[in-house]
Amino acid sequence: MAKFKKNQENEVITDGSRAINKFRISDAVMMAIVAILCATCVLPFLHLAAKSVSSDTAVLAKRVTLYPIGFTLEAYESIFSDGSMVRSMGFSVMVTLIFTVLGMVVCTCAAYPLSKRRLKGRSFFTFILMFPMYFGAGLIPSYLLFKQLNLLDTMWVLILPLIYSPYNMLIMKTFFQSSIPDSLEEAAFLDGASNFQILFQVVLPLSKPIIATLSLFYAVGRWNAYADNKYYIRSEGLKMIQYKLSQLVSSASEAQTAQLSEAQAVTSTPEVLQAACIMFVTIPIICIYPFVQKYFVKGVMVGAVKG
Repeated sequence: MAKFKKNQENEVITDGSRAINKFRISDAVMMAIVAILCATCVLPFLHLAAKSVSSDTAVLAKRVTLYPIGFTLEAYESIFSDGSMVRSMGFSVMVTLIFTVLGMVVCTCAAYPLSKRRLKGRSFFTFILMFPMYFGAGLIPSYLLFKQLNLLDTMWVLILPLIYSPYNMLIMKTFFQSSIPDSLEEAAFLDGASNFQILFQVVLPLSKPIIATLSLFYAVGRWNAYADNKYYIRSEGLKMIQYKLSQLVSSASEAQTAQLSEAQAVTSTPEVLQAACIMFVTIPIICIYPFVQKYFVKGVMVGAVKG
């Protein structure tokens, strides 16, 4: 009987009660740091959301903090009635989708051959494809090149120059080398499968996590970028939503009224209109990001492994 009680006392506790009993000051410090970091992300967003639906007088009086005062949707009505931001949003979505699809095709076609040891000259090709990661031609040579290729002021100047990413290629190459067993491909070769059949029927179905990760990298990167739109685009119809937002913020900081387009000036307070436009641009990516955020962590971990 005594031996039975002793065995019961020595049993491993798996319900987490022992971990709670060992809660230390360092745990409280870490929790406080995490809470502060979360607050630095959430509080500015709540502040902008409150300003975007508050009255002009409350915003000018600096009385709006984390909740709206004098609830109104006039700023959002101005955005939708003008139409330029809505058109830019649709154009940005289209460019982002095309860019992501083409980027994944190019990345896969580069990463898969380089992950195979049977490829002759693999080190040389890897060096050539990784070289742009460290050195670039610069803005002026790029502009002259796009001008000779007749890409300026077209949608394709926002897509084609950036669809190849050395960093994304390195992550996918590392994933293929570390996660896809060579025995699977050898078995497929014995069954008479070609390289393309192995890629599409064996490798890619097993690579859904890295495909989701890099697709997210491509989409978020294209959605947030606007420098190329600023340098290479002149037509109003080809301006993406982030560049329109940048123009709005710049115009509002230089004048007392914000302007959505040349056809219509908005009499709303610039701070309110800026906040509404930022929310209009940010909400779509916020709605998507939480569902695929885990792939960011997995992609970073895969890229940290040397291949």
